[in-house]
Amino acid sequence: QVQLVESGGGWVKAGGSLRLACANSRSSFNVYVHHMAWFRQAPGKEREFVSAISWSGGRIDYADSVKGRFTISRDNAKMTVYLQMDSLTPDDPAVYSCAADHRPKIPALPASDRAEYEYWGQGTQVTVSS
Repeated sequence: QVQLVESGGGWVKAGGSLRLACANSRSSFNVYVHHMAWFRQAPGKEREFVSAISWSGGRIDYADSVKGRFTISRDNAKMTVYLQMDSLTPDDPAVYSCAADHRPKIPALPASDRAEYEYWGQGTQVTVSS
C-alpha cells in the first residue's frame, strides 16, 4: 500500500522560503516510476494544482500563480519529491499535499487535474505572515 508523507511545512514571513518533501514510506511502491504532483488547499477553497513532475523528471508543469517562485524536483534514489518555495506571499498559505499517479512510466505529460492522481499524502501546513 502506498503511504506518502509530506514534511517541511511551517511558518515563514512573506518573502521567505520553505522546502517541502514528499516520500513514500512503503517500499512496495516505487515512486521513481510515477508522475508526482503537489496540490494545495486553503480554508474555504478548492484544492488547487501547484506543480507536477514526470516520472523521469524531464517534464514539469507549474500553476501560473507559482511559476518563477516554486521549483519541483525529484531524487529518485531517495524516492523523494521536493517543492522549493521561494518568495512566499500571503496568498500561498494552505495545506500542501503531494500526490502520485498510480500508472508507472506513462508517456503522457504529468497532469494538473487532481482526478488523475490516486495516492495522496496527509498534507503539511504552510503559513505565511505579512
